[in-house]
Amino acid sequence: MDLRTNVASQTYASARTAAAPQPGTGEQKPDAFTAAAEEFVGVLGAGEATARSAMMGGADPHALVQALAASEMAVETVVTVRDKVVEAYQEILRMPV
Repeated sequence: MDLRTNVASQTYASARTAAAPQPGTGEQKPDAFTAAAEEFVGVLGAGEATARSAMMGGADPHALVQALAASEMAVETVVTVRDKVVEAYQEILRMPV
């Protein structure tokens, strides 16, 4: 038996168990992207609810303008992030292999 192969397999086995998740750690926290996406959906939902309420005469025009401005800013932010991600992807594609 080759000693180097045996040492390598033992090292790999010990590293794999060290990197394994610990049992019973509980609930995982959402990452930043998930939190941002949930916040975006919440802002759009609130804006839509305010717009519906304003159409039925339940919300004042000031609240409607605020909701529309918040929705517009959220959409512009998402579009900017999307553009940056596409730009980064295109930069990676241009890299020589």
